[in-house]
Amino acid sequence: MPRPTHTHLVWDFNGTILDDVRLGIDSVNPMLASRGLPTLTTETYRAHFGFPVKDYYRHLGFDFDRDDYDTVLAPEWVANYRAGERDCPLVPGVRDTLDAVATRDVHQIMLSASHRAQLLEQLAYHGLSNAFEEIMALDNIHAGGKVALAVAWKDRHPDAHPLFVGDTEHDAEVARAVGADCVLFTGGHQSRDRLAACACPLIDRLEDILAYL
Repeated sequence: MPRPTHTHLVWDFNGTILDDVRLGIDSVNPMLASRGLPTLTTETYRAHFGFPVKDYYRHLGFDFDRDDYDTVLAPEWVANYRAGERDCPLVPGVRDTLDAVATRDVHQIMLSASHRAQLLEQLAYHGLSNAFEEIMALDNIHAGGKVALAVAWKDRHPDAHPLFVGDTEHDAEVARAVGADCVLFTGGHQSRDRLAACACPLIDRLEDILAYL
């Protein structure tokens, strides 16, 4: 039986469209160092990063009794990140892939665990504001996850047959929550080994998503 045609491509942003892995590491390492905690290499970062970010911070050793996540740690990380975000390039192949998908009968959607206002600024800076028909993100900086956003979106589009593309286990979790297909990009915030355990197709280049539409 032929595979159904996907009606929507639901994009993740950080690590999938924006190449900000190095900045993610550089934003958290000063926080770790100032508290006497081990800092991260690229390998250890990609082995441990995950959602909700609060759980990832707990795993790194942050003491929430000393530094509240919502009022101290999350704002500190965001300040570090925002200082360097405009130096982050797009992932190679992003523009060509967006343009190629736009020639097909596929709606392109943005779904991110970022703060919405910050995401809109980043998209505008890179000239991508008009690349997506819908842009969904959180109303806070706490990066708790995006399952609820995806479920609400699917409720609004019950006939949609979406394909999700992201770079973390959470993207696969989000896709499963709405009964959708998912493809995972190996060049982002989590290691290939972690992504392989999700039992989703893996792509090393964004252009390869076209084969799954």
